[in-house]
Amino acid sequence: MEEITRMPLLGEKFPRVEVQTTMGKMVLPDDYRGKWFVLFSHPADFTPVCTTEFVAFAKRNDEFLKLGVELIGLSVDQIFSHIKWIEWIEENLGVKIPFPVIADSAEGVSKALGMIHPGKSSSNTVRAVFVVDPNGVLRLMIYYPQEIGRSIDEILRVVKALQVSDTYGVATPENWPNNDLIGANVILPPATDIQTANERKGQKDCFDWWFCHRPLT
Repeated sequence: MEEITRMPLLGEKFPRVEVQTTMGKMVLPDDYRGKWFVLFSHPADFTPVCTTEFVAFAKRNDEFLKLGVELIGLSVDQIFSHIKWIEWIEENLGVKIPFPVIADSAEGVSKALGMIHPGKSSSNTVRAVFVVDPNGVLRLMIYYPQEIGRSIDEILRVVKALQVSDTYGVATPENWPNNDLIGANVILPPATDIQTANERKGQKDCFDWWFCHRPLT
């Protein structure tokens, strides 16, 4: 793994790291070049909240794949623990885990990406989510405390929103596509000159020159 002196910031390249996973060794972000991927950490195998999350991620895996997004799990448990836990989930809950799970160390990727909670044991990661685009750029980070399970719907939503923003050059409102104010519409970039600002005043889908929206298609 390359030496990392601080956490990467949004808009920066995801650090190049070699990892051991339940599906063999991988190099991130190289092995996902040209694809989006979501790297998510969990505190520990064989824990109730993490188990509910893995089941939910697995059941929604096809929805991520339809968006061109690969899922990757991670914790500081050993690879043997990951394999046994995945077997337990399939045997007892009837859910097959279709994505790789990284076996990390407390001094590895987890520490470099700020996933070791300073107020908790150094042997557990927080619930972090990293969304990386096809160019290997870190686009979104979300951190949850160990006690709070994530919403997979929200992770799907933000990935869709990022892809829409990139494709159409627009922004998305709160809770898009179910915003109380403008529904599934998207927000146009603000006017950057006086002529455009004047042209937008009074338009149907503009609250003001700096706040215009339109249907996505």
